[in-house]
Amino acid sequence: MAFHTVLNGLGYGISLTVRHPNYCVKRYICNTTLHMTKHGAAMDFRLLHYFITLADTLHFGRASELCYISASTLSRSIQQLEGALSTTLFERDNRHVSLTQQGMHFQRYARDTLEQWETIKRTLADDAAQLTGAISIYCSVTASYSFLYALLSDFRDQHPGIEFKLHTGDPADAMGRVLSGDDDMAITPRPRVPPPALAFKSLTRSPLVFIAPNAPLDWLPRVPESSTAEQWQAVPMILSEAGLSREYADTWFKALGISPHIYAQVAGHEAIVSMVGLGFGIGVVPKIVLDNSPLSNRVQILSVKPELPYYDVGLCVLNRRLKRPRIQALWEAVSERQL
Repeated sequence: MAFHTVLNGLGYGISLTVRHPNYCVKRYICNTTLHMTKHGAAMDFRLLHYFITLADTLHFGRASELCYISASTLSRSIQQLEGALSTTLFERDNRHVSLTQQGMHFQRYARDTLEQWETIKRTLADDAAQLTGAISIYCSVTASYSFLYALLSDFRDQHPGIEFKLHTGDPADAMGRVLSGDDDMAITPRPRVPPPALAFKSLTRSPLVFIAPNAPLDWLPRVPESSTAEQWQAVPMILSEAGLSREYADTWFKALGISPHIYAQVAGHEAIVSMVGLGFGIGVVPKIVLDNSPLSNRVQILSVKPELPYYDVGLCVLNRRLKRPRIQALWEAVSERQL
């Protein structure tokens, strides 16, 4: 999806002219032809774009719609690409499409090639002052209305030629989407050990809190300020499937000497607030999620001791993507919270 957006901005018919009096070379790169002669050169990245879109969607129908071509044209293009590479990039039958091992290797090459092309295109653009193109941002629903307006309002006025693509979901997936290249940036909690490939700017801190239903239920801990294994071993817990809040919760229960009695594992903190409000159990969420939840009046914060660590919420990006002028411009426009 991200590369479909990028290539929409570039256009599908891309030409690059190189003049040199001595070269007369004809090469084929992934069957996107590069002819170098005394008269110039022409490069067409459409097949790489088609491949990336199909690799992202794993569905010929959806990929052909995103590429504005027919499914049969897409199929022929992929076959043409596989023929040029003398390998099979996709396993497909009437119902399923999946990448082969060779396809996964080629996916990384295709992403890097298109990224390098965009970088050099922007570098050589005549109108460098007018930034254009798209920036994709991944974040949770809470982060979308807690941070995006402050991040983008002034920047949008300064750079009207930049388009934004927003993807929302579980914050546990945020860094993975940036590392894989699915999104340019993400609003995410800083992990205990950030990956070296990522740059991170802190935006705010939010405590992690235990929340419980307002109703006086029998299984609620009697004295949460003095937590014991006996109080907590039978309490139904609603926890994130993965991510930093789950790590901190697991560590807390381990220190108590028990394993949590898990009622449900949920992708996304917003749904935890809903399930706790319905009386299904006790949950662990960042307080910023609770502060922005329409169901906050249906739950209560437990004064649990020992307290869970704080969430350090910030913006992350691949270091190498900061070479893109529009991404660098947004990164520099974001003010980091002083620790």
